[in-house]
Amino acid sequence: MTSISRRPAAPAPLLTATGQTLVLAETGPAPARRRPQQPQRPGAFAPYRALFRRPGTRGFTAGNLIARLPIGMFGVSAVMMIASQRGSYALAGAVAATGMAATAVVAPWIARLTDRHGQARIALPATVVSVLGALSLILCVRHQAPAWTLFASYAGTAATPNIGGMSRARWTHLLRGDAAAHHTAMSFEQAADEACYMLGPVLAAFLCTAVFPEAGTLAGAVFLLTGMLVFTAQRGTEPPVSPARHHASPLRTPGMRPLLLLFLALGALFGSMEIASIASLDARGLGAASGLVLALQAAGSCVAGLVYGTVRPKSLRVCVLVLAAAMTLPPAAAVTGLLPLLAVALLVAGMATAPTMVTAMSLVHRLTPADRLNEGMTLAVTAILAGIAAGSATGGAVVEHLGPTAAYAVPVVAALAALGGSRAAQRASGVRVTEVAS
Repeated sequence: MTSISRRPAAPAPLLTATGQTLVLAETGPAPARRRPQQPQRPGAFAPYRALFRRPGTRGFTAGNLIARLPIGMFGVSAVMMIASQRGSYALAGAVAATGMAATAVVAPWIARLTDRHGQARIALPATVVSVLGALSLILCVRHQAPAWTLFASYAGTAATPNIGGMSRARWTHLLRGDAAAHHTAMSFEQAADEACYMLGPVLAAFLCTAVFPEAGTLAGAVFLLTGMLVFTAQRGTEPPVSPARHHASPLRTPGMRPLLLLFLALGALFGSMEIASIASLDARGLGAASGLVLALQAAGSCVAGLVYGTVRPKSLRVCVLVLAAAMTLPPAAAVTGLLPLLAVALLVAGMATAPTMVTAMSLVHRLTPADRLNEGMTLAVTAILAGIAAGSATGGAVVEHLGPTAAYAVPVVAALAALGGSRAAQRASGVRVTEVAS
């Protein structure tokens, strides 16, 4: 049988009105219309992707985060270790307070040396001293050494370099002339602070209870040394050392002293808020929820810091006004006695702190000479630590005499003091933080 192949029929000709014949092309499915491509919108966190595409930024940020985690671990670990081995929370608290006082004295000096001689040359030896202090504390506690050795050992950890300040100094060096990217970087650093302060105590408590009492301090020492080695190995992003230093101390810069009073007030706000929240929950038999509620507050600040980095910065006064308004929510929630309401109030209060910290730190960068930037940043951190100590002590006294609900008045007063400090700082410096992004 012969097979006949069928070809598709040719299209029939058409006659036009003028008698001309038009031959149609072979019909087929009409080609799909190509829609015009819409321009892709940048994602909400596109500024952060652009930030970390810069050479060397991922390396020093990884080391920065590893080395920064122990900041939230050392205090909790020391208290839990000493209390479990010596049976005295009074001794543990006194040792921790001594370490904080030593940090307030030593940290600005370490930062000044860092500005003068470079990050790698100073940070690594200082880190070794701090790690040796932590290891000495472990040995003294375990072998029942005299109490004074605990104070001496823990004071050695005050040599810990201000890793957050050094990281911010690197961003400032890399992002010269790009104010928007610098704002994003400062927001990321603040979010990293909050994340480490949130995760550090949780990790320390877990290690001290689930592994052995010294595990938290030991892990913190390992993290600190490892992270600092990674951080300082990134020499390409390290700010250069100025051959000549012609600038006076940052304390003499107009606007810096009122700004440090602002940081002192913010520290008092943080310390008193923590004490008031713990006491309020404990008074209602909810002490076990204290860690979760405080972590929620830190998480709110962390997320708000990241979001704030994607928008145009506000003035310092506006940020502190919002913060002062947010501080009225926890007292109102505490009066109701409802844990979910208090948790939400603390979450909102935490979200208001990050923009204030980011904007205030940006003003520190604006006021501090480039060759003394680490010192200026460390002075701000020292003021915060001093404020935390004062706020904790004041909040504890109010709890003791007037009750936990009344203690929430302390962070409100601290927020009002911060508002006064922000106005004085901007008036003395003659700049607005929003000018940095313009």
